[in-house]
Amino acid sequence: MIMTQNERRIFLIKELLREQPRYSNLKIPADVQEQRSLLRSLFNIRMPIPISQEFLAVQDAYLQEELRRKGITELSNLTPVQEGIYLWQGDITTLSCDAIVNAANSQMLGCFHPCHGCIDNAIHTYAGIQLRLACAELMEQQGHEEETGKAKITPAFNLPCRYVLHTVGPIVQGWLTKKDKELLASCYRSCLALAEKNNLRNVAFCCISTGEFHFPNDKAAQIAIQTVKEYRQETHTKMEVIFNVFKDEDDKIYRRLLGAD
Repeated sequence: MIMTQNERRIFLIKELLREQPRYSNLKIPADVQEQRSLLRSLFNIRMPIPISQEFLAVQDAYLQEELRRKGITELSNLTPVQEGIYLWQGDITTLSCDAIVNAANSQMLGCFHPCHGCIDNAIHTYAGIQLRLACAELMEQQGHEEETGKAKITPAFNLPCRYVLHTVGPIVQGWLTKKDKELLASCYRSCLALAEKNNLRNVAFCCISTGEFHFPNDKAAQIAIQTVKEYRQETHTKMEVIFNVFKDEDDKIYRRLLGAD
């Protein structure tokens, strides 16, 4: 039986509530937007534990339809601002390319804060619960938290891209230090090297560390562009790079630095 999007959402909410005895008496709201927020919250707080194939099938159909309705952007429809370099303002979870970069935390399990506005939350929400399970498996194999400046790769599951590169950016506390700058540059180099190792043709970077981690936006953009250009020159790679921005502020900064006005 083919389910409607509303039926899928209610099914998923009920199944996730069943896992959470403390919310057993929670009434599912009638309002569709409130249902979406509740489902996202339940995705966000769910620990990386197994779940049924039936759930995953319904979840996958639901998330893919949600992303389709948001609108998928194909990299082939974008125009480079410089050779091999693109600037794109939009929702990175809707970009169809080889890989997108997630600004992760050292746990590498995604954001557990319900409906939080960080990119880590958005990517894990729309990829589906398989992404947290994949990250948990990587972290169990590693045996310790992820170091700042390194990178890991996972499938993208329900996202329109093929892979997600996860990197932990530096947290800026007070004055910006030389070490902060070196670690941010390392995030970009690690992601590029990992993408190259996996024969990826293109990778989309978010503005690593500029949100909750308080790296100054203009300095972060300078480091991002400089590191990418140096890597391309040193390695002679043909891999394309997309600088993804969401805020108007970042769009203006990158346009100025890339001469894209």
